[in-house]
This record gives sequence, C-alpha cells and structure tokens, in this order.
Amino acid sequence: MTLADLQTKQKAIVKKVGQLGELRARLMELGVFCGEPIQLVRRSPFGDPLEIKVADTHLAIREEDAEKIEVEPISHAHRTKREKMR
Repeated sequence: MTLADLQTKQKAIVKKVGQLGELRARLMELGVFCGEPIQLVRRSPFGDPLEIKVADTHLAIREEDAEKIEVEPISHAHRTKREKMR
C-alpha cells in the first residue's frame, strides 16, 4: 500500500521511501523515513496535492510522489501492541 492509497485521517507507518530524486532527501530531512508514523490529513479539492502529517509537521506532497512511499496502515491491534511495549 502507498501513502496515496490512505483514506483521509488514516495513519500508517512508513515502510519504504522510493525513488524520488532530490525530493527523497528533503522528505527525510523533514522526518519522512522508515518506521515513522505518518497521517494523510486531507486531499486538495482536485485530489492533488495531499496534506500529510509527520510528527508535528504538516507537509504538502504531490500524489505522484505519495505513490512512491510505501506504508503499512496502523490498526487498533498494532497501536495497542506498541503502547504495551513502552
């Protein structure tokens, strides 16, 4: 599943940041890297760009680029397991 596949307000864990050229390095500087929780906040009225949230940072990203970021949705069971590990 990719970041572009998420529903609005859905959270996920970044699994892989694909080939995005210079944008890849910039996203990583802003906190988009493997293992990091991410949320699709909303889509623009025409569907592109997407607003995402990483930590306390809101970013706008093109849907074309969001399709290159693999994520795993965070399920209720997954959140509970992480909370118990703390």
